[in-house]
Amino acid sequence: MSIELITVLMFGALFLFLLLGVPIGFATGSLSVIFTLLLWDASALYIISDSVLKWMDSYVLVAVPMFVFMAAVLASIGIVDDLFDTIYLWMGSLKGGLAIVTVVVSTLMAAMVGIVGATEVTMGLVALPAMLKRNYDKSLALGCVCAGGALGYLIPPSVVFILYGMAAGESIGKLFMGGFGPGLILAGLYITYILIRAYYNPDLAPSLSARERAIPLKAKICALKKLLLPFILIFSVLGTIYFGVASITEASGIGALGAFLCAISNRKFKWACLRDSAYTTVTTTSLVVWLCIGSTSFISIYTALGGTEFVSQIIADLPLGRWGILIAMQLFLIFLGCFIDWVGILMLTLPIFLPIINGLGFNPIWFGVLFNINMQIAQLSPPFGMALFYLKGVAPTGITIIDIYHGIWPFIIIQIFVLILTMLFPEIALWLPAVMKGR
Repeated sequence: MSIELITVLMFGALFLFLLLGVPIGFATGSLSVIFTLLLWDASALYIISDSVLKWMDSYVLVAVPMFVFMAAVLASIGIVDDLFDTIYLWMGSLKGGLAIVTVVVSTLMAAMVGIVGATEVTMGLVALPAMLKRNYDKSLALGCVCAGGALGYLIPPSVVFILYGMAAGESIGKLFMGGFGPGLILAGLYITYILIRAYYNPDLAPSLSARERAIPLKAKICALKKLLLPFILIFSVLGTIYFGVASITEASGIGALGAFLCAISNRKFKWACLRDSAYTTVTTTSLVVWLCIGSTSFISIYTALGGTEFVSQIIADLPLGRWGILIAMQLFLIFLGCFIDWVGILMLTLPIFLPIINGLGFNPIWFGVLFNINMQIAQLSPPFGMALFYLKGVAPTGITIIDIYHGIWPFIIIQIFVLILTMLFPEIALWLPAVMKGR
């Protein structure tokens, strides 16, 4: 059987399974077994087990449940409410103040949890009702919550960077630092957009009442103590990575312990908190692992059949030039992201794309940052971007998915602008990794 026909059958069957609603982890895993038995025999199943065991035998993988546990504990103790209330005291008087506070808190949350779903859901529960209560424009409110929550794809400790680093064999610490520049630029542009919209159309984001603005300076300063623990936690994780004090795995353990100590110091620790956080960690990590097992199995069989070389050669031979090929790959990533979870995309595409990227002379750390920007765009893109449905799941009654589609477009345009900016000026993503002391 020719590799062309095998490619059509394997990927055609995969998309058929996905259309039927089969989870991607089970779809890719079962298809890898089916095609192994059809094209070879049962003795060839060792290819699957060998590839999965090699992937699982990585100390770095321990960082995933650690960061998930950290996110779960922080979400359960209501630290977002403290952040929101404190920053609101200082920035609420700005035009579009609540929306700006939403972006700032989302940025801080992204630097603490690394899980997009956790930030998206939490901000949807805390910030969205507050904005709608103050008669904010529905589209603006939904857009800033959805886009702000998705900053976790770029701002470390992003779990996406961990799996990318494992798959690509690149420094996860450098990937973490590489995401900082584009992530902060995105947050700054979101805030700028909100300020401009609110300035020219104040009805979109009504100002605070005189009573709400008349908060004594002493009260504002006293409220800053609520930011102390979050900033210590952020520095304890990212600072130790940047200065080379701890590896990614060690830093994730520091983060998990720090979140636990935050819960105790805030006097919000309960055994139910620990139980629920542990349950969330197990379920979320299991989901990620099953997705990786299935995708690794699928791509290992396809590689053994010569598929990755076949696709890589087709892409490399396209008459587009190196930049044209890079843009084509990113458009394909965004397309896939509208239908498939980022884990499946990462595990399925990187074995094909990375040899091309290296062959074209592009920096794999830089491409990792571009990959995450693409995943952020994809997960916010209609019709099936996952972040849209995270927000829809917690949105107040009366908010439709069409409302969310309408609100997210200006922020997607900003993301595309930052993607182009990072492509044209790679130093945005590469400067910090170049000067960091860790590896």
